[in-house]
Amino acid sequence: MATEPVAQPQAGVRELLPLLRPHKRPLLLGAGLSLVAAAGALAQPAIVGQVISAVGDGEPLLPVVSLLVLVLVASAVLGAFQQYLFQRTAEGVVLTTRRTLADRLLRLPVAEYDRRRTGDLMSRVGADTTLLRATVTGGVVEIAGSAVVAVGALVAMALVDGWLLLVTVLAVSLGLAVVVSVSRGVRRLSRQAQEEVGAMSASVERALSAVRTIRASGATDREVAVVGGSAARAYAAGVRVARLQAMVSPAGSVAVQGAFLAVLGLGGYRVATGSIDVADLVAFILYLFLLVMPLGQAIGAYTQLQTGLGALARVQEVLALEPEHDDRPERGGAVVVPVLPAAGDATPLLELDGVGFAYPDGTEVLREVSLTVPAGSRVALVGPSGAGKSTILALVEGFYPVSGGTIRWAGTDVRDLPRAALRARLGYVEQEAPVLAGSIRDNLLLAAPSATDPELWAVLADVGLTAVVQRSPRGLDVPVGDDGVLLSGGERQRLAIARSLLARPALLLLDEPTASLDARNEQLLRETLAAAAADRALLVVAHRLSTVLDSDQIVVLDDGRVVARGTHAELLDSSPLYRELATAQLLVQP
Repeated sequence: MATEPVAQPQAGVRELLPLLRPHKRPLLLGAGLSLVAAAGALAQPAIVGQVISAVGDGEPLLPVVSLLVLVLVASAVLGAFQQYLFQRTAEGVVLTTRRTLADRLLRLPVAEYDRRRTGDLMSRVGADTTLLRATVTGGVVEIAGSAVVAVGALVAMALVDGWLLLVTVLAVSLGLAVVVSVSRGVRRLSRQAQEEVGAMSASVERALSAVRTIRASGATDREVAVVGGSAARAYAAGVRVARLQAMVSPAGSVAVQGAFLAVLGLGGYRVATGSIDVADLVAFILYLFLLVMPLGQAIGAYTQLQTGLGALARVQEVLALEPEHDDRPERGGAVVVPVLPAAGDATPLLELDGVGFAYPDGTEVLREVSLTVPAGSRVALVGPSGAGKSTILALVEGFYPVSGGTIRWAGTDVRDLPRAALRARLGYVEQEAPVLAGSIRDNLLLAAPSATDPELWAVLADVGLTAVVQRSPRGLDVPVGDDGVLLSGGERQRLAIARSLLARPALLLLDEPTASLDARNEQLLRETLAAAAADRALLVVAHRLSTVLDSDQIVVLDDGRVVARGTHAELLDSSPLYRELATAQLLVQP
């Protein structure tokens, strides 16, 4: 069944105004300078007319020529300062927008990252916000400044000769009508061009993030072709914008030349008939130049404005997304963070009661999952791939809302707790064990920014990374490379675990903590986890059952359901699936 096309949000000048509001002082100062500069520009033709009259009448030229030079120099100086002021303001608008956009991107619900491509989001922070600079300097500001000069020129032209003004207005209006008609499509095509640039950035990000796999697979040429195709589509979209923009300039030029020729013809006739004198005609022509020059600038600025508004629509699309809020409870009432139960208390530290979860497309992942994690205990989640083990950890962290059932923390529904307060009591090590670009110290301080060097060395010793850090004379400041590429897979895994342990969580969530470890380091980590479990609870997802044999409880999942639970020995007798998994891993004889 065909789906309805999703309407893309549009941005107009109204959406641009909130970005300009924090910079109203420099904008108002610039507007004031525009008025002064416009007054100086409008005074110049009148002064030139006086020069011509002085020559004809034989009067002294020095005073009026000096005045003309003074006005020219003052206008140039004010124009330069005004340009600097607007450029600096535009940079401020871009800075504010980038900060706001980055803040929103880092606070979006995790489900949004699942739906969107990272490269496209990066493009909105970079390329799209850059277009706003030209929108401020060459769009709104130039249009406003040009309007002041144009209105002043029209008034002055009306005072000189009404018939010449009428001819000018008719010629210029015809050109402007064509320009506005052509420019209507620029915003839409510019939005499409920026979408293609975002898609190209996403293609590049995809390829670079897996460049080693691509090289090893002999797929470099194919990936180059994919990125090249994306770049070609961005090029084609840019050409469509350029084609439409190229139609604007000729229309404006024809209108300007038509007005100039009409004024020369009619003006010459009126001089010949004595209706006006030569000085008035020269002044009128100079005013005509003052009119058409800002009009030409305004036409270009209008096109730039349409281009920038297309990019602004993409920025506004992200800013319109609802961020993940920390100010729960969602159901009203006072926020009361519960006291953590002690080991042996009847209230478990964590409880899942009939929890279900499904993706927005309706794909069901968990069905009526119930389990408890008592304080100070070790609970393991095992089962085949796709059983929903990692999804449980994501739900506990609050990355996704449950579709049914309840998750309780120390007896309180997590929907009645602030996310920040809950996550402060959780440690989470993802399956991929991401390591941030920077140093060992930077990664460790991510969750515990106030930790001291002795504490950092102690947690590194706990996970067996001391020797790795001591390899470099830089110690804790040794770089780890982009995505931790300078570390081995096992070292990245252990660094991620050390980072979580350093925050001293009440519950440590571990997703495949030994997936990248050899037998020796796996044993070391098992000892570390055993020591960590002395003062905190552990909820561990494991494919390698050897990691969790000594868990207080092992929960077996299959197809999103809990099918068995118990200790290792109990499950060997009671769960055919668990015994099958243990046999496949040579933990028991077939």
